Amino acid sequence: MKIGIIGASGKAGYTLLTEARMRHHDVTAIVRNRDSVSSQPVKILEKEAFNLTRQDLHQFDVVVNAFGSQPGEEHLHVEFGRFLISLLEGSRTKLFVVGGAGSLFIDGKTRLIDIPDYPKEFREIAIQQLQNLVDLQNSSIKWTFLSPSALFDSDGPRTGHYILGKDHLLLNSQHISYVSYADYAVAALDEIESPIHENARFTVASENATSSS
Repeated sequence: MKIGIIGASGKAGYTLLTEARMRHHDVTAIVRNRDSVSSQPVKILEKEAFNLTRQDLHQFDVVVNAFGSQPGEEHLHVEFGRFLISLLEGSRTKLFVVGGAGSLFIDGKTRLIDIPDYPKEFREIAIQQLQNLVDLQNSSIKWTFLSPSALFDSDGPRTGHYILGKDHLLLNSQHISYVSYADYAVAALDEIESPIHENARFTVASENATSSS
């Protein structure tokens, strides 16, 4: 399968790149600086995100959006999401989005982002990620949006085991909303290879190093 990963030099993107390579997919890292992924033996498309073209992306079966915005530039997350939708309209290429946990529901009407003690430093990016989801739901492209758990651990283990949900926050066996980047990548590639969440959002949780055996 031909997979292009936008933002492959970021923590989530790099983990997804590693998992896709392990599974022997034809992977291209789409980055603005090729040196950031030079240690990975993959094809590289060196380009600024907003300079990508339809021709750049239509060669792939799946394009992964792991674009990361800097503090104070969270609006770029939505702008880039809309840019990708415009590039993929009318194509067979599917968009797989690395989403956020803030838009997940903790009960029937309350999202995680709505609780009073939701971290202020993450609120704006969560709002932007929610808008990205809404934009996808109103689009005509093929897409999937994967939200991690509330605790998204870049250093956690790759257990290869996880549980899935749809729009509500998940808890693992220790009643913690947790997923490692590595297990998130496992769930993402499983979905990419065998899609069951077409034009939908889903979420994933896994065990942490303490609770796994």
